[in-house]
Amino acid sequence: MANIKIIKATIKDLDQLQKIGRQTFYETFSSGNTEENMMKYLDEGFSIEKLTTELNDENAEFYFATLNGKVIGYLKLNFGQSQTELKQDKSIEIERIYVIKEFHGKQVGQLLYDKALEIAKQNKSVFVWLGVWEENPRAINFYKKNGFVEFDKHIFKLGNDEQTDIMMKLKLQG
Repeated sequence: MANIKIIKATIKDLDQLQKIGRQTFYETFSSGNTEENMMKYLDEGFSIEKLTTELNDENAEFYFATLNGKVIGYLKLNFGQSQTELKQDKSIEIERIYVIKEFHGKQVGQLLYDKALEIAKQNKSVFVWLGVWEENPRAINFYKKNGFVEFDKHIFKLGNDEQTDIMMKLKLQG
């Protein structure tokens, strides 16, 4: 998979972002949720309005993983006040790393993750944190393997279903 490129997404990539966002979220979570809750979340969470706001937010960045020009995964980072919790200047939140199912296990997620760490270090962040659904062992194991530790939990609403996210963080060496 040597030809994978990580590129920063801009407002021009809105349609691509909506497409990859919806597809990967659906692939990742549809089996564990009702169709109704999935559709509600996809409509709200990946609406043109919401994505436009996020792409225009100077404290948020999106990156695509592309293979031969096709977007196969993406990363969303939040800084400062745009973090969903812990709004600390010295931390960065990885809000999303998603990869199309057919590319799971092919290091795409790792490349996006490596990009996140590179940016965290450039920003002199003290730690990186994220929330991961407690019923997503693949993701939890990935982050544990990369040195993350659990430090808290929070509730994530998917449609009318309250789910528990495990909050994990990685301290960066100064």
